[in-house]
Amino acid sequence: MSLGDQIARYLPYLRRYARALTGSQATGDAFVRATLEAALADEAVKQSLEGGRVPLYRAFNKVWSSAYLEVDESADAASEHEAAAHNRLKAVTPLNRQALLLTTLEDFSIEDAAQIMDMNPDEVEQLVQQAVAEIDRESTTSVLIIEDEPLISMQLEDLVRSLGHDICGTAATRTQALEVVAERTPGLVLADIQLADGSSGLDAVDDILAIDSVPVIFITAYPERLLTGDRPEPTYLVTKPFQEQTVRAAISQALFFGTSRGFD
Repeated sequence: MSLGDQIARYLPYLRRYARALTGSQATGDAFVRATLEAALADEAVKQSLEGGRVPLYRAFNKVWSSAYLEVDESADAASEHEAAAHNRLKAVTPLNRQALLLTTLEDFSIEDAAQIMDMNPDEVEQLVQQAVAEIDRESTTSVLIIEDEPLISMQLEDLVRSLGHDICGTAATRTQALEVVAERTPGLVLADIQLADGSSGLDAVDDILAIDSVPVIFITAYPERLLTGDRPEPTYLVTKPFQEQTVRAAISQALFFGTSRGFD
């Protein structure tokens, strides 16, 4: 496999991580582009990427840690979510969130995360514990679950309640989701992509966002299809089958950035 093919294989997941870390498609993708530009400009960095996924994330981490990027806030790209994300980033303490996302959303081991973050494993373990403690202190909200598989829906309900949040409703179709929102506006939406009647969770979320701006986390078996960077795409994506700690971290990060949208 060529270096280009190898990077292309991991690029959708790096985009997912960057967007979750920054709370924004535009900002996350800007850091990913800067990482690739740094690799092209530095032969040593370029050669290191032949080592696979860990070196790619390590190169991204160096850009994230050392650079401030001016992100295009044109009329097409600017949004309430972008403004909220940039404001929240000014106060963020990113290391613990980064450690948590690496070991949950991206499923790296503590040892791999330590290599990516240029730290020792004990330090990363401590950061993860700090991030979990932050989650436990977060304020609660009401959650709408859009999921057509009853067992998965119940699993998500149990997880959401275990984090101290309320369930404002569940829906298996686009129509049902709108019926729930008509009664009560959620503070967070967890949405599958393919729904029971052939309708789309993407369309259901568009309907909801036309009413109010709320954080959205999409749960799908094919995240790479929504991570091309070619169009407005979801900021928060969780892969099916999911681990509960992955959903937990995604919920925390989505709420961390406050008012947001499903798409940038």
